[in-house]
Amino acid sequence: MNLSEEGPNVAREAILMLEDGRSFRGESYGSAGSTYGEVVFNTSMTGYQEILTDPSYTGQIVTMTYPLIGNYGANAEDQESEGPCVAGFVIHEAPSVHSNWRATESLQEYLERHGIVAIAGVDQRALTRHIRSAGAMRGAIAPAGTPADHERLLEEIRAQPRMEGLDLACGVSTGHSYVVPAVGPKRFDVLAFDFGVKSHSLKLLAERGCEVTVLPATTPTADVVDRDFDGLFISNGPGDPQAVGHVLETIQSLAERETPIFGICLGHQLIGRAFGGATYKLLYGHRGGNHPVRRLDDGTVEITAQNHGFAVRGDADEIPGAPDLRATHINLNDGTIEGLEHRTKPIFSVQYHPESAPGPHDSRYLFDRLIEKMESTSAAAQDA
Repeated sequence: MNLSEEGPNVAREAILMLEDGRSFRGESYGSAGSTYGEVVFNTSMTGYQEILTDPSYTGQIVTMTYPLIGNYGANAEDQESEGPCVAGFVIHEAPSVHSNWRATESLQEYLERHGIVAIAGVDQRALTRHIRSAGAMRGAIAPAGTPADHERLLEEIRAQPRMEGLDLACGVSTGHSYVVPAVGPKRFDVLAFDFGVKSHSLKLLAERGCEVTVLPATTPTADVVDRDFDGLFISNGPGDPQAVGHVLETIQSLAERETPIFGICLGHQLIGRAFGGATYKLLYGHRGGNHPVRRLDDGTVEITAQNHGFAVRGDADEIPGAPDLRATHINLNDGTIEGLEHRTKPIFSVQYHPESAPGPHDSRYLFDRLIEKMESTSAAAQDA
């Protein structure tokens, strides 16, 4: 591995250390320096730029389980936000060259330009196996130093806040509302709560004739219910859903008005909590583009893209504390809830990422389902 061929950042010894004292040596990649965050793994083979720019990874150091990352470089088209959101990045083999007709720079240059600290040459299989056994935990990427330096680094890691209880969504949300125009004739007005929304979700709504008004995460209920709109989209986002309680009142108020609501990832968890359900932290989470999910209504298996460390408590038979909700999708790896639907209101959600950026396209029909619910609600209002 010759890092110097990919840019001016010559190879420097670096270390990835976890809060339990386990460490992995490698070489500095991307921006120089130190960084702290929750260390998690992603099983996708491609789509690293979409992963890097997903706001749901805020506060996390992401390790890729696929060994070769960076071979097609980086470009301006595959970003899901304005720039990388990860706290750090871990790869096994750094390519000496990159090749893709859309590439404008190497992955290393991209990380350096955005100030993202990374490490290459890590035994990512050993790291992933350790996280699968011990769970996602706090960690750091830093220059390798003396044993005394490592002791100080471990103290600093253990002084970092845990993911539980953190409201990170408000920190990545837009500071002001903005409008994404419909592609072609406008059919519906949709409000979108931005808890870390990915650009591809907004694009898919716009392509279906929705003019989308994106709202800051802190928008009060009164500012939402006073608007004239057809449906609500609740986005993905980072952090603990239990720390994002202010939006629950909005969901409940709109449910009383029979407003169609579609939530994904964090939005799914917030819908679960709004109707009495509970959320909990998974041992190591679900992150990658190859997670099998069963649709309970017809048994269809969808291969899904996922990125979450929390889940709604329950199973296919019951959502404890939320009798008005039923499970619609179940994860085939561990049986966790992957989809919810209100029994009487036009409200539904999924834990995974149907916008498929990156990932398969099995679940894009869910955006069409929101359109169908808005059409049905509109027709019912006209008949009344």
